[in-house]
Amino acid sequence: MKKQAAQKKTETNGKMLHGTVVSTKMKDTIVVEISSFKKHPKYGKFIKREKKIMAHDAGNTAHVGDSVEIVETRPISKNKRFAIIRK
Repeated sequence: MKKQAAQKKTETNGKMLHGTVVSTKMKDTIVVEISSFKKHPKYGKFIKREKKIMAHDAGNTAHVGDSVEIVETRPISKNKRFAIIRK
């Protein structure tokens, strides 16, 4: 029982996303662009979809162009619902 309690918890209940940093102009906040390809339902053509998400970056460690992994967290501010876990 003690061995299980000593292990760090690595699972999360929220979404984990990969993206590229496009802005670091705010304090402790970065903007991450998430790209995905979706297939058009009628014509079958693949369409590139992009979404920009604000994420918490404690210490301002990320720079524009970095590839980061973000995870869903509790609401940090009006627009921030994600935090950086890996750079």
